[in-house]
Amino acid sequence: MSHQLPVSCIPNTGKMSKAKKVIEEAKEINNPEIDLVDKGISSLEEIPGLFSLENITRLSLSHNKISVVPAALANLSNLEILNLANNNIQELPVSLSSLPKLRILNVSLNKLYNLPRGFGSFPVLEILDLTYNNLNEKVLPGNFFIMDSLRALYLGDNDFEFLPPEIGNLKNLQILSMRENDLIEVPRELGQLARLRELHLQGNRLVVLPPEIGTLDLASNKSVLRLEGNFWVPPIEDQLKLGPSHVLDYLRSETYKVLYSRHMSAKPPPPPQTVDKSKKASRAA
Repeated sequence: MSHQLPVSCIPNTGKMSKAKKVIEEAKEINNPEIDLVDKGISSLEEIPGLFSLENITRLSLSHNKISVVPAALANLSNLEILNLANNNIQELPVSLSSLPKLRILNVSLNKLYNLPRGFGSFPVLEILDLTYNNLNEKVLPGNFFIMDSLRALYLGDNDFEFLPPEIGNLKNLQILSMRENDLIEVPRELGQLARLRELHLQGNRLVVLPPEIGTLDLASNKSVLRLEGNFWVPPIEDQLKLGPSHVLDYLRSETYKVLYSRHMSAKPPPPPQTVDKSKKASRAA
């Protein structure tokens, strides 16, 4: 009786040999940048020699079928850019945040439901992209908001209802994307992000904004403030029709501060969820 492997278990040897070839060539010429985009890779363990390339600074593994990220990835101690976008990753290893030189980490378009403990320990991380996963405020590790080197944080297309007030600790943040979540409230501490130049809050369940957001420099030509697709109180909706700068002016007014205070005291029920997220690709088994 023959024990044949099911088709799904047989590695795609054509594409795997391409990956192996990339590694061998990199070793030969000491190439610090490894491009393994769309190579049909389902496991990094299938790529011999990858974790011994300690000189590499950039590793691109996007558009594959990777479900597990081995802890050994942290051996690549010179890595500055790691792209794991568009895979099937459900969890990340604790060791990842020990990479001493990592500046850019892209794990967007995956299936993450949580982040490992200590995830905020990255010493020099500047850009973190976690767009289109299954994350919410309850799964952020305690030290998430100590990454004071962070310049851009992309959390769009997740399941956040609240943004923790500790967001105000990220003093160097210039871009914050929370679009297409379930946000029903954002904290006053957003107003502490003096360097913020892009704020994406479109497609949530927001009704009011803290007046402190009016102090941010989000009205210049190079700034971006996206607020559409929410459930704004009529005065904010009216100002939004005139443009984001009008909203910011209104948020600074005494009239609005009174309205905001009354709204927060009344604690009305949040708007209903309007998007069925059970069909998201990130939820698929």
